[in-house]
Amino acid sequence: MEVIAATVNAPGAEPRIGRVELPSRRLGETLLTVLAAPLNPLDLLIASGTFHSARHETAYVPGSECVGIVTQSDRFAPGSIVYAECDASPTSPGAFAQQVVVSDDDILPIPDGLDPVQGAAIGNSGVAAFMPLIETAGMQAGETVLILGATGAVGQLAVQIAHARGAGRVIGVGRDRAALEGLASLGVDAIVELGPDESVDVLAARLAETGAADVILDGLYGMPFEAAVQACARRARIVNIGHSAALTAVLPAGLLRGKQLTLTGFAGLHTPLREKQPALAWLWSALAEGAVHVNVQRVPLEDLPLAWRGQAQSPHAKYVVVPQQPDGAVR
Repeated sequence: MEVIAATVNAPGAEPRIGRVELPSRRLGETLLTVLAAPLNPLDLLIASGTFHSARHETAYVPGSECVGIVTQSDRFAPGSIVYAECDASPTSPGAFAQQVVVSDDDILPIPDGLDPVQGAAIGNSGVAAFMPLIETAGMQAGETVLILGATGAVGQLAVQIAHARGAGRVIGVGRDRAALEGLASLGVDAIVELGPDESVDVLAARLAETGAADVILDGLYGMPFEAAVQACARRARIVNIGHSAALTAVLPAGLLRGKQLTLTGFAGLHTPLREKQPALAWLWSALAEGAVHVNVQRVPLEDLPLAWRGQAQSPHAKYVVVPQQPDGAVR
């Protein structure tokens, strides 16, 4: 079956829109009509050819997650709306297409009445905030939470999750002053703007003024991470989820032992969907109740290359691709 899809033809190339042949569905797989497919930093990283866990030398359809309507399946009822994770590769087309074939084990039903675009938008980003904060770090009510990289999609959700789960204080750190100031409506208690040529010691002193963090969610690494561990509380739990500031950071052994810090890494790509289910259930419920919000920009499939460039510039919003289906209706 031929469908309209985006294709990355070589490492580092932008996606191009065209027609591709969709593999036939096999036993244990489900054919979905794609309603909404979020664009994630992970998608750009894999396509760049520099990602540590995946590199594709030949053409493939990107897209790591979606919400879709079940079209053919042995496990799920046709017409039901589900969330799916996609292992995009040259032999397994991803979610940036009109339709996609997904393993049954990589699918979860979404709650009745949930907006498919919002439900998709909160998936990867919400899990990358919720699981490190609540499950890995074990954030408790009343604790101070520091979020390094608070203005991106994951950071914005982390602010809201920490606030909704009873954090005593939520501190957001980032480079964009206007975006940081916008976090006030999401529950942040203090913001720290990163300076262009700031030293570790100067930033650490400014962070200390906002309160010693019990939990740090780090999407930056590098110098901001080094400053945060200087300023954090004793026995702080730190979870790294990204490295947009630098690939390396220095953590003195005396500081690690003296403060008795716990440092962990989290990678959603290596976490099975069944382990993400409790986080997604909480996120979808919180979304339906208005406890969390995702700033979404809907993008037609044909405009994915433009959104791809926008994502590379840290848009402070979530691009969600909404394919137009063959009958001409955007569902």
